[in-house]
Amino acid sequence: MEVFRRLPPADRRDPCALTIGNFDGVHSGHRAVLAQLRRCAGELGLPTCVLTFEPHPREYFAALAAPGAPAQSALAPPARICTERDKLDALADCGVDRVCITHFNASVATLAAERFIEEIVVDGLHTRYLLIGDDFRFGAKRRGDFAMLREAATRHGFELDRVETVMRGGRRISSSAVREALAQGDFARARELLGRPYFISGHIVHGRKLGRTLGYPTLNLPIPFERPAVAGVYVVRVHGLGEAPVAGVASLGTRPAVERDGRHLLEVHLFDFDADIYGRLVRVEFLHKLRDEADFDSIEALVAQIDRDAQAARAWFRGGAAGRND
Repeated sequence: MEVFRRLPPADRRDPCALTIGNFDGVHSGHRAVLAQLRRCAGELGLPTCVLTFEPHPREYFAALAAPGAPAQSALAPPARICTERDKLDALADCGVDRVCITHFNASVATLAAERFIEEIVVDGLHTRYLLIGDDFRFGAKRRGDFAMLREAATRHGFELDRVETVMRGGRRISSSAVREALAQGDFARARELLGRPYFISGHIVHGRKLGRTLGYPTLNLPIPFERPAVAGVYVVRVHGLGEAPVAGVASLGTRPAVERDGRHLLEVHLFDFDADIYGRLVRVEFLHKLRDEADFDSIEALVAQIDRDAQAARAWFRGGAAGRND
């Protein structure tokens, strides 16, 4: 799969079948869109292309409206379900041939809908087939809609189609629904919506080694955004360290008991595993939430809580905890 951090250069702008969206989580609804895109692209003999944005447009506008707004604020941007790595991997698994990641900035935010069609859809990507969701809006002040695209399709000579919202159990499958399930620690529901288990992947980095001094060494994965969709302490298993996944307990948060820089880190203590694994690419699968992140008055209190978390996670793997969803 080709990945462009902007529109493709002029000599690489081959005609394509295009869809547009943020695709956070690449959930089952997204996968239905991508399956239809791939079918139609095959019939037309075109490569598939996804146009997405970074940052999420709602992150951009939230930062303008209320910089630093707390997570509970109505003005706060949506929490992120997946990292860019996981998004790109999922899009590749869905058979996407090309992804264009457009930097969402002031020039894109103020681009008139008509110019969006002409400069990006037509001239920038040489679109011959465009598939959009039923709620797709675009351009400055979200003026662009399906009716505008239909008129443009006739004028510019590309085919246009839209896919209806994917429903399951009478409920819409959406990134918002996935975020809600993850916030509630309902990983069975998240798995149903995503069509796969929920995980975060990344390369293991060196940390402060504080866990070793506390008797709980951890592997560390940096979280590259301010508002992850999960936060707290979890039962997990880690893939990528051998033939079988390794059980563990993980904390994802800002570590208020030991740090004050506000950066999010995923720390995983592996059970019955010891090896040099720095730099390895791993996938941390979330299975069950134990508790929210908390601050502690002392290191001793922190260690006592880590002891309880580790015992609870081991009990969950032994089948002694309710709510198991693996």
